[in-house]
Order: sequence, then structure tokens, then C-alpha cells
Amino acid sequence: MTPRVLLTHPVDRGAWARLAEHTNLTVWPGPYPIPAEALARELSSRDGLVCLLADVIASTLLDQSPNLRAVANLAVGYDNIDVAHASRLGIAVTNTPDVLTEATAELTWAILLALVRGVVPARQALLDGQWRYWSPTGFLGRGLFGQTLGIVGMGRIGRAVAASAPAFGMSVVALGSRGTHPYPRLERDAFLAAADVVALHVPLTRDTLRMVDASFLAGMKPGAFLVNTARGGLVDEGALLAALDRGQLAGAALDVFEQEPVDGRHPLASHPRVLATPHIGSATVATRAAMADRAVDNLLMALAGQRPRDLVNPYAWPGRCSPSPP
Repeated sequence: MTPRVLLTHPVDRGAWARLAEHTNLTVWPGPYPIPAEALARELSSRDGLVCLLADVIASTLLDQSPNLRAVANLAVGYDNIDVAHASRLGIAVTNTPDVLTEATAELTWAILLALVRGVVPARQALLDGQWRYWSPTGFLGRGLFGQTLGIVGMGRIGRAVAASAPAFGMSVVALGSRGTHPYPRLERDAFLAAADVVALHVPLTRDTLRMVDASFLAGMKPGAFLVNTARGGLVDEGALLAALDRGQLAGAALDVFEQEPVDGRHPLASHPRVLATPHIGSATVATRAAMADRAVDNLLMALAGQRPRDLVNPYAWPGRCSPSPP
């Protein structure tokens, strides 16, 4: 029997066509994103799901999907999925690592550079007719040369960001001792005292939820910068707002927020010391196509009874992922 699959949002045409060729595919027609009620209704009879990080795959939803064998998340992170419950039900969960590493690292540097040099307000001043003449005190920003970049999370993306630091004359320190890399490993107090820029590259888990709290921010160098291209939930947004308001930090570059989407009414997104972007870390044409291909590969393998390449819950295998009971 051809497996029945739900795709919650259109993706790259090539990946979409492959999925349609091998499954009985339903694509949510919009409006986007798919509402929770519609997701529950559509998923109740499906064998597989390709979803986005904005789709909440909670335990109750999984319980209401008795045929579900595999969930392919179109993201590296999978905090939107109750993986523990999926594992108890024998449902494979996959992600899309590797393919978005460089794109996210590039975005980290792009928004950091734009923040410290004041690129966005300078451009706005030009458009508003405020650039009247060249001034030695006009549009002054900060430089990165000779500064220290502190990286929280030396995984694929963290290491890619660190690899570009020498091009800007920056040294690198890492928080903690996990991972294999050549950079100095410092405990939290020493790390925060050393870093002129703190960049977050860890997944969102129970242990990392709001890890950047008031205590963390108070330990940062006065005038330091924070960059977050990982997950918004890593940061206590109220504490960050207070630190910016009192001048503890020089600024923050944020591609992610705890509750998304946000707009100009969000106090951090509109803050004069913040450069905010709409979760575009992986937003290149090639990267998004590669993510879709990876998700489709994973789902098709799981539904065929083959262990997916990017299985995040191997303890659930084979479970219901197998075409026949183990």
C-alpha cells in the first residue's frame, strides 16, 4: 500500500515531485501556516509527515495519529516535536543537519557586522536625507579587529562561525568543554569576561531554555554584543531588554525570537540597539532546496523500513517505522 504523507507547506519543486512520485501526497493548500486543528485532522490518517519548525507536533497530536510512522522536520532543531513521546510510540523523527551550516554561519556574520557598524540606521539616515556632508564624527560604529568572539555551542554551525573569525582579526573562545575543536574552553564567568561578542549556536532543550538570563547578561563585558541565530528560547527576552535599556550591552543581533513571528511592536525587534531579522539563517535558494531534499530522503527511507540518515531518536527504531512488526 502506498504510504499516505502530509506536507504542511510547499517546498522546492524537485523534492516535492519526488515525494509525490513515491507516496500518496497531500500538501496543505493554505492559508499558511497550517492551523493546529487542520494539522490534527489531516494527520489522523497519515503514515508520514514533512513539517516545519513552526508546526507544533505535541504528544496529543501524536496520540491522535495512529498510523504515523515518521516525522521529517525541515530544520536542524526539533524542539517543536515531542521527540520523547514519538519515541515511546515508535515514530521516527528526523532533521536536516549539515546542509544549512554555512548559510547560518554567513547570516551570523552578516547581522553581526551590520550591527556593530550601524549599517541599518546609517542607511535609513541616508534615505531620510540626513546625510548632509562627510563628518569625522558621523555614523560611527564599532570594529571587530582585535576583539574576542565567544561561541556558545561548538557544533557544526558554531565551528563554521569560528572558522571565519580570523578574517576579521578576532580570537575565539568557547563556553564549556564539550566538542572537539582547537579553541580555548572557558567556564561561564571567564568566558563572559573575555568575550566582546557572544554568539549562540546551541539547540533549544530543557537545559538551554533561557540560559541567557539576567545573571548571564550581567556577567558579560560592559558594551559587549549578543548574536542569536539559533533559537529565541535561549534568551530571557525581558532580561535582555533590561540589559539593553540600562546600557549593559552595546547591542544585540537577533534572527530568532521566543514566540514567532514578531513585528515592529515587539520591544526587542524595535529597540534602537537591536538588529532584528525574520528567522532567515537558512534562507538561501540552494540551502532551502537541500533541506527539502534531505527531509524527503529521510521520510522515504523511514517509510520503506530503512534507517533514515538523520534519525534523531535511534532508540525508537524500528518501532512503527518498520513495515512489519519487529
